Amino acid sequence: MFQLVLLSHQQQIDVGNLSLSAELMGLPKAIPISVQQTCLMGGKQAGSRLITLTVGDSVVRVVPTRGMAVLDVVRKDAARKDVRFGWDSPVKDVVHPSFINQEASGGLGWLDGFNEMVVRCGYQWAGHPGQDGDEFLTLHGRIQNTPADEVVLEVEQVPPYRVTLRGRVDEKRFKSTNFELQTALSLTPDEPYLLLEDTLTNKGSYPREYQAIYHNNFAQPILESGAQLHVPMAELSPFNDYAAGGLSDWNQMPAPTKAFDEMVFNIRPISDENGFSHALLHNANASCGIEVSYHTDTLPVLTVWKNTDTLEQGYVVGIEPGTSFAYNRAYQRDLGLVPTIAAGESKHFVVRFGLLTQAEQVNASVANIAQLQNSQTAQVLSTPIVRLG
Repeated sequence: MFQLVLLSHQQQIDVGNLSLSAELMGLPKAIPISVQQTCLMGGKQAGSRLITLTVGDSVVRVVPTRGMAVLDVVRKDAARKDVRFGWDSPVKDVVHPSFINQEASGGLGWLDGFNEMVVRCGYQWAGHPGQDGDEFLTLHGRIQNTPADEVVLEVEQVPPYRVTLRGRVDEKRFKSTNFELQTALSLTPDEPYLLLEDTLTNKGSYPREYQAIYHNNFAQPILESGAQLHVPMAELSPFNDYAAGGLSDWNQMPAPTKAFDEMVFNIRPISDENGFSHALLHNANASCGIEVSYHTDTLPVLTVWKNTDTLEQGYVVGIEPGTSFAYNRAYQRDLGLVPTIAAGESKHFVVRFGLLTQAEQVNASVANIAQLQNSQTAQVLSTPIVRLG
């Protein structure tokens, strides 16, 4: 096993800019694996880090300074053309958290850095900003704007040559939260999958409420007019009255549409025999797609964020497994969606991304989801399960 500490406060290690070939990691020269770390400069990127993992046909860009977020993934298709998994936000910089004021604009300052494919929301809270008792909660929690420590690269030197990037992100506050998140992202050269495995531990002496939403965001070339979303579900409901007007075609994707306000849908998914549920977004001719699979034991619900506004505004769809929906925490206790983590307890979250660049892969995912749906009839609620305001 090749192992390299990229950043460690405890060990006083910071390797800075870095480029590693397969040979430098003790692998055969022909193995298509390389790793780069770049220290970004200029504007709001100052202080940010970007780690690029090239593993087989996939290129993954990770931002350790933003909670180990995945900026995007590019994978070659059968014709050796690039398929990008991610989106184009109006935010172009990889913004360092020091430039984010989460309390700005009524708690919406989080949006000033929002542009990644995988964004972790939580863990003390997630969802829309607003009051919860005496506490004002900003949008989607603090973890995304917390730099990681103990960032470690691991590469297996024998087949399947799995590459793993680990990091630790702390969410701590005196007299309040003492959370530690251990993240692990991994992939192999021969498989079209990116695996995230996160472990949240309550290091404090008392039980605490927690929430998590994996805000996974996708656009072109997968998102386009005629693209479709497939989700096996027990229940579908609109987030609010505006979304209720889009229930008839909630999983059908339009072209970029001016003045299309975001529509959000709540889903209680169906799981397979291994405890996983799956959601698939594919393009109009089903030649490529993104499959989001997640373990429903700890991520029991799914939010679909349909934000098909203009390209300039951010044309994007979110596929977001979570402990909770996107409502403010205050609305979700009665729904049983604000879990508690005991002192010393750990919660394990698993999300796998299928980077599907062949029609056969897409068709197999569609068939698997259809088989799950055939086991149960979906209940569609015409009104929101939460009345806001």
